[in-house]
This record gives sequence, structure tokens and C-alpha cells, in this order.
Amino acid sequence: MTDQNALQQAIDYVLDRVRSRDAAADVIANRSNNFSLKANQGELDEYKVTSGQVIGVRVIKDQRTATSYSESLDLASLDLMVDNALTNAQYSQQDPHQKISCIDSRLATTEPEVYQTETATVDEKIALALSLEQGVVNKPHATSAPYNGFAESDSHVILANTQGTLCNHSERSTYCYAYTLYEKDGKQAMHGGMSSGRLFSQLDPSYCINHGYEMAQALLDGAPIASKHYSVIFTLSALSSLFSAFGMCMSGQAAMKGINPWRDALDTLVASPLLTITDTAYINGGFSIKAFDSEGYATHDTLLVDEGKLQSLLHNSHTASYFGIENTANGSRSAKGGLGVNSRHTVISTGISSNAEVTAGEYLELVELQGVHSGADAVSGDFSFGASGFLCRDGQRIQAVRGITVAGNFYQMIKEIDAVSNQLEHDYNRSFYAPKIRFTRLNIAGK
Repeated sequence: MTDQNALQQAIDYVLDRVRSRDAAADVIANRSNNFSLKANQGELDEYKVTSGQVIGVRVIKDQRTATSYSESLDLASLDLMVDNALTNAQYSQQDPHQKISCIDSRLATTEPEVYQTETATVDEKIALALSLEQGVVNKPHATSAPYNGFAESDSHVILANTQGTLCNHSERSTYCYAYTLYEKDGKQAMHGGMSSGRLFSQLDPSYCINHGYEMAQALLDGAPIASKHYSVIFTLSALSSLFSAFGMCMSGQAAMKGINPWRDALDTLVASPLLTITDTAYINGGFSIKAFDSEGYATHDTLLVDEGKLQSLLHNSHTASYFGIENTANGSRSAKGGLGVNSRHTVISTGISSNAEVTAGEYLELVELQGVHSGADAVSGDFSFGASGFLCRDGQRIQAVRGITVAGNFYQMIKEIDAVSNQLEHDYNRSFYAPKIRFTRLNIAGK
């Protein structure tokens, strides 16, 4: 409580300083604690405990905006932060659409799942970290677990502005992971498993060990397949990475800058009628649950794509004002940065097909993509990635595949969908939820 009071006092001081300079502002203050462990050759290789705090201000004066931040809460540092922001604002371009517009918002994240009391001891956490590596190397042909670890963090965020807004959010999360380096007959393969939760007791280290080992073992004999077009199903983690690389198409800020290919596509078909996408504020077990966005507006669900038709982009107050439309409360800003937009939980709705129907016949299951962001052009939609996975038939893996390149156009790919399953899954980060989706055809370059 003492730490929280110190943050609040610093915020009040900054806002008073801004008001005295006839300016408007919002302030974000964050305090976090982090703990991480890693193992190497049966011993702890890393035992790291860190904590930090940061306060950042976004000032607006004479329709000019700038930001500044400080990692110290002493008054001299806060004065310098405000002075720097106001000085920098003088040299920014005037923008009548960026304002401190959230008035008297008093929101707090109250879902009990988001911040729970941890009862696990440090010794239990160390034992888990050591067991991750040991569990891998005890298996045949697993020569090492080059990447493994346990980590946890808790944070508290306060957002306030000169319009009377004061919002609070606290959260706790933890995760563990283990990668297997599998070697046999002069060949190598590596894969990992990850588990996350709000509490230590929710972690599944056995999954991390076994999933990484079994996938590395299965991929060991992988080889390129014939170059041609294949139906493709991405694993959820691969699909999440792919959608993330092209997330700009959902951004109202990118549309405002003129670089979003869907800028003028509202109420038109941008995807297959089988595809419905929602930005969801609350989903059970989600890791992006927060009562308010980075401006203080109450978060809520936004239907983005409805049966293939674009319904909305993600907006903050700035982009909404620019386009003269409703704010979707997707404002995103860290204490150190300027105002942007971001999704919360991206949820692709389930379809009507069973998993057996989605996986009928021959298709390529891609479990890993290399160079996703460097190999993607978010404006044109073109992509080309290294990939590995399995050639499958009727839901069964019949051949491991490595050393191939998958190429296509994202905006065309999501228009060509054969089937969407009726079972929803989530990724490791618990921010991307989707069923199995079978894409009609992608170009595979192999042999």
C-alpha cells in the first residue's frame, strides 16, 4: 500500500504541475516485481529478482502533444519530466484530434482471477525449474534443454488525467517452458513446450517437457516435400504469429496514417464468410483482461469481421476523432510511449465443422514458422516464411516436413477457407483464441 500511495502522490504532483502550465495531460504509473529461474546441467544458471517503477506523462497544449517519463519519483525528476514534455510539445505538429478526452472515469479491474495471492514457496519454484531441464535430458536422445525456465511477475498500474479520471489495475502471471534438443543418427531437431497461468499451481511442467520432446522427435526425420499448392492448417501458435504479423489491417491508427490496406473497406467482404473475428474484453482465463484502456475508457467487445465483412477497426479517442466515428476503447500506451491502439483478446469464432471434417483428406499441418515478421509485408499482404510441420491425411501425420518455404498473400489466404472447426482453442499467451481453420491453398516450395 505504501508503494501505491507513493505512485498516487507522484501522479497528483505531476497533474498539478501540468495544470499550472495551462496544459492537459494523462499520466501512467507502473510498479512491477519479477522473478525468474533457469537451469543448466542440473544447477540453477539464473536466479533473478527485479523490481521497477516508471511514471510517464502525455501532455497536450495548444493542440500539440509530447510524452516524457521518469524512473524516479523524486520531485526534481518529476519537474524535469513535465518540463521536457512541454518543451518537446512546442515542436510537434498541431493536431486538433488528439485530446485528453476521458472525463471522470473511475474504473478498476475487479475480476478476482487477474490478481490472486501466490502461496507457492521459492523452494517449490526452484524445484520446478530444475525439473524442467532434468525431465528433458532424462529422455532418450535428448542431449540438452538449451532453453528452459520459470518466471513470474506482478504489476500495478495507475492511470489518471487532468479531466478527473483515476483508474487502477493489478495483475499477476507466471509461466514455464522447456525446449528439447533431440539428436539421433547425426540429425538434430528442437522444439519447445510452454505453460502459463495466474498461479504456480496452474502450470503444467510435464506438458512443457513432453510436448517439446515428442515434437522434436517427430520432426527429426523431416524433409522437404514436392513443391506445389497444399491445403494448410496452422497450429494455433503458428496461426497467432501469422495474424500478429498482419495485425495492422485491424488498426485505426494505421488507417489514419494511410498505410492500412483495409482503410476504405468497411462494410465490404475482406475474408471468407466462414471467418468472424471479435476483439473481446473478457474471456475466462484470458491474459489481457483489464477494465479500462490506456486512456481510461471502459473496455468492451468489438466485432471486427462478421462472416467475412469488415465491421470495425480498433480505435482510440485520437483515431476515432479523426474519422468522426465511435471510439472502440482500444487505446494503448505504456508509461514510456505515445498513444497507439492494440487488441485485447482476438477471438475467431467457431464454425460448424467437426475436427474430423476439417482434417479430412490430405493437408499440410504447419507447426513452426521462421522469420514471420521479417518475411511479411503487412501492406501488400505478401509473405514468405521458412516452415516445418507434417504432411497429414485424415487427421493422421504421415510424414514429417522440414526445409520448406510457405508463401502466399494473407489477405487472399483468409478469403480462401475450406472449413472452420467447432472447437475453440487458445495460444500460450492466452490472448489469441481460434478453432482449427483449413486454408484452401498456399504455395509450398520444397523439392
